[in-house]
Amino acid sequence: MRVDSAIRPGALGLDFGTTNTVVALADGHGDSRLVEFAGNAGAVFRTALCFWEEERGWNGIAHEAGPWAIREFLQSPLDSRFVQSFKSVAASPLFDRAQIFGKPFRFEDLGQKFLAKLVVHADGALNERPRRVIVGRPVEYAGARPDPALARQRYDAMLEGFGIELHYVYEPLGAAYSYASRLTEPAMILVADFGGGTTDFSIVRVAEPGAVRRCEPLGSAGIGIAGDRFDQRIVDHLVLPLLGKGGNYRSFGKLLPIPGGYFTEFADWSRLALMRNRRTLEELRRLQRDAIDPEPIGRMIALIEHEQGFPLYDAVGKLKRALSSDTEAQFRFEGGGVTIAEPVRRVDFEQWIAGDLRRIEAALDLALDRAATSAERIDRVFLTGGSSLIPAIRMLFERRFGAERIATGGELTSIAHGLALIGEQDDLSQWVA
Repeated sequence: MRVDSAIRPGALGLDFGTTNTVVALADGHGDSRLVEFAGNAGAVFRTALCFWEEERGWNGIAHEAGPWAIREFLQSPLDSRFVQSFKSVAASPLFDRAQIFGKPFRFEDLGQKFLAKLVVHADGALNERPRRVIVGRPVEYAGARPDPALARQRYDAMLEGFGIELHYVYEPLGAAYSYASRLTEPAMILVADFGGGTTDFSIVRVAEPGAVRRCEPLGSAGIGIAGDRFDQRIVDHLVLPLLGKGGNYRSFGKLLPIPGGYFTEFADWSRLALMRNRRTLEELRRLQRDAIDPEPIGRMIALIEHEQGFPLYDAVGKLKRALSSDTEAQFRFEGGGVTIAEPVRRVDFEQWIAGDLRRIEAALDLALDRAATSAERIDRVFLTGGSSLIPAIRMLFERRFGAERIATGGELTSIAHGLALIGEQDDLSQWVA
């Protein structure tokens, strides 16, 4: 897979991820090239937006995306709104629009503004519309009671005008196609894609090189549990107890538990930034007045008011990455008047996510059932996505398939690469979802 930013192919692969977005352009000769972004940003574009008030902006609001959004936010955290992981609400019927500086933004509005800046920062590589755009989508969307039809409607609106033809393909199939291009002999492969919002599996039969039909999808399954859920477990155990979780308040002479909804929203990166609104903050201040111990609620208010979502997210990510290589690491966070410095053992983190891993393994079993095959018949297992580096996840697959059958690589770029290659096929019927 080569990296270039000055070609005009007929097919574009778009891996619009919960945490990162990657774009690949097919070169017409059986390979694809990653789009690199300006300013040495590389090929991985953070799926994030930052908004601030400015007269010249749309409706008086200007914005940036990707690493430029992070830079703008860090320069003026109290005068901006930082939004990340917004892909996780794509299929949610509970999400209508977000209020940012008093203006409503639908999912497709956020997506269009994100893509517009992505094109700007692509340094000219995306100035011409490609013939085909192959968009990765999860097998199962994240969120409570996800509506795939609603997600498709929102994606269509977000991507209007981005390409001449628009097609959707399961994300793990993109990774499978990418991995298959490395193989020199027939094989039955399982791809496990661990994203920010979802974990998805696809099983593909790969024929010998040069075969008329090199890859044949057999079955897919997924679940709305992945990296963001693991982050929530860390926040739940290390942060929320300091913000009032488990506490009580008085109401009409009764002692009641503090409503869990506030903690659920705070632990969800896609909703945390949106808590900084007058209604929510007024509710929290009333709750603080009635709380048996008001100080923890005061900490939550301070974190929200001082826009500490991104620094907290960054601290959690650093801990998670450290625990992938070390058996113990220090969780460090300081901001909004809150300081946390706690040692965390990998064994504790694995206990926090044990229930999630069981549900992920059940989705794996479903994929095998849908493909009418078994673990014994799988020749190669390809793990992709950032959370595939977590040792407990690796151990799950070693236990089921053996270490010798497992391959990794291109954790953040393989999906886009494969999607672009799929886009060059004459017949897309077996691939599109």
